[in-house]
Amino acid sequence: MLVLPGGGFHAVATDLEGTEICDWVIQQGMTCVVLKYRTPQVWPRKNGKQQRPKVLLGLEDAQRAMSLLRERASTYGIDPHKIGVIGFSAGAYLAANMSNTEERTYPVADAADRQSPRPDFAIIAYTARMLDNSKGKNNLELQTWVKISPKAPPTLIIHAMNDSVDDIRQPMAYALALNDVGVPVDMRLYAKGGHAFGMRPTTDPITTEWPGQVKQWLQNIGML
Repeated sequence: MLVLPGGGFHAVATDLEGTEICDWVIQQGMTCVVLKYRTPQVWPRKNGKQQRPKVLLGLEDAQRAMSLLRERASTYGIDPHKIGVIGFSAGAYLAANMSNTEERTYPVADAADRQSPRPDFAIIAYTARMLDNSKGKNNLELQTWVKISPKAPPTLIIHAMNDSVDDIRQPMAYALALNDVGVPVDMRLYAKGGHAFGMRPTTDPITTEWPGQVKQWLQNIGML
């Protein structure tokens, strides 16, 4: 499993949403890789509204990592058809982009870049920058830069209803868009947990329950 930590709009959080996640993944009998992708990257503004950069540096890094894992699968002793991604916050945004993008914005460098960069499954935890929140409270339209592909892999979305950083409508909009094109999508929503809850236990049930939900889902889709 490829782990994309959060904080990537500023600086990657490699422990809370990186190495600590890998510790759990390895305990489940899976191979785990944490990606330290390029950050920060300025998002330009047009008419006062934030725009997605034409080239996402973090996405390039994530695609390259996925391709390398597939190319070297026999070396690492992994199944090249069971390599998924889990992303948190900014990392979740990259995971969603990986799911819906096959093209690369960098030149093909070697045989690895001829492998598919799309993950075989995606876990999206408290995602950001998906919803067009300029159209009213109950709008669930995605930002114009969010592209949805019917080839996206099975997706599990995890979010807390009281997340004050990334509104619950962010993952709801993404889930509905995936469902509309026939992509299998599951959601696990909790009343409390806030943002960036990671895997460190707190009094909120989400912090101790979501790993078990992930394990069950991976078993359900035949990836574990």
